[in-house]
Amino acid sequence: MLEKKFKRLLTNEKNLIRILDNLKEGIIAHDLNRRIFFFNREAERITGYNRSEVLNNDCHDAFGEPFCGERCLFQEGSTFVPNKAEYPVNVVTKDGEIRNVEMSVSKMRDEAGDVFGVLAFIKDVTDIVQCRLRTGELTGYSNIIGRDRKMLQVFQQIRDLAGYDYPVHISGETGTGKELVAEAVHAASRRAGAPFVPINCGALPEGLIESELFGHVKGAFTGAIRDKKGRFGLADNGTILLDEVAELSKEMQVKLLRFLQTGKFEKVGGEQTVSVNVRIISATNSDLKKEVKNKNFREDLFYRLNVIPIHIPSLRERKNDIPLLVDYFLKQFNGEREGKNILVSSEAISLMIDYAWPGNIRQLQNALQYAIVKSSGNYIRPEDLPMELSEFRTIKHRRGPSKKLDFESVQDALEKTSQNKAKAARLLGVGRATLYRFLNDYPDVISESLE
Repeated sequence: MLEKKFKRLLTNEKNLIRILDNLKEGIIAHDLNRRIFFFNREAERITGYNRSEVLNNDCHDAFGEPFCGERCLFQEGSTFVPNKAEYPVNVVTKDGEIRNVEMSVSKMRDEAGDVFGVLAFIKDVTDIVQCRLRTGELTGYSNIIGRDRKMLQVFQQIRDLAGYDYPVHISGETGTGKELVAEAVHAASRRAGAPFVPINCGALPEGLIESELFGHVKGAFTGAIRDKKGRFGLADNGTILLDEVAELSKEMQVKLLRFLQTGKFEKVGGEQTVSVNVRIISATNSDLKKEVKNKNFREDLFYRLNVIPIHIPSLRERKNDIPLLVDYFLKQFNGEREGKNILVSSEAISLMIDYAWPGNIRQLQNALQYAIVKSSGNYIRPEDLPMELSEFRTIKHRRGPSKKLDFESVQDALEKTSQNKAKAARLLGVGRATLYRFLNDYPDVISESLE
């Protein structure tokens, strides 16, 4: 009886709209011509648009641009819709605010089974992500692992850039993850869904870099047997990463500057001017200001590239992230070993925290791979780590227990946090590196707290 009553309820249009208006997800539905025919109350709240402003309008006209940015499935006459697609997207509200949204898109079919439109569910996660950033609960962002205060500042910068298309310059030592940050900037922008094209400016011979960047026409030089589309052409509507940009020659710096000023270039050997819409992200492990001072890098190009600077801290500046990174890499390695669980001793962790890591995160990952092979088992000890860490272990002075900590307070904190060392460190008001060193000096603390 109740089931029949509920079915009758759903067949009533007003009742159905009332139900959909009370959902905690925004709902947008449009036909294959992008004409919006349903827009619920939560969609109004998320976007800032009233349904009277968008209903019966083309989706692109209603919002002033593709609602999904470059992820839009209905651009340039394309109407291909997968059975279901899920992706994060940043939307611009009517007031110009950026909202972080998780979107789920699926086909709508009529009684005959023919596709007649698209149904999109949008969930606003802006406040959740912002809260986790503010409280330090975030352990990573867009494939970047870290929760150190300096990394949280980097994550916030990436989020702040979401609504802007300005050039970004990323600096940091080798192995700190500059390309990952560039990818995160791209993924957070309205260009997400369009190509992200990285190019290492220092890895290409001088004679080929112009062709790589801008392309060439057939016959431009020996070996040019056909036209080639350069990286800027491939990145149209997307983002290009110029990694190790300090390695560009003076001649290429001039040509890059011209492109940044006009958005236009000519292919090698070509006469036709090509226009592309590309966002530029540059990166280097050099000090560009010093390169400008030494006359190796053009000052005007530096200011064009360095509009929004992002600095990635070295691993020795964020040592509290080392246990988190070790755990992340070990989970990856465990997956490769089909369920075998690799553990690391607290002494090995303590040694890794104390080490300076000149090669940063890339070196840490390589060291763990080496240790897995050498240990020939499921437990990594200090002697299993690479030679540079073993040598460091023998020459470093043994540290005494931290004056900040005592046996009873650490034992109490571990009991209160159910042996969670990260939470215990926060409770004690010290960094995890400090707590790990203390536990290495007093291993009995853990065993007694478990009794």
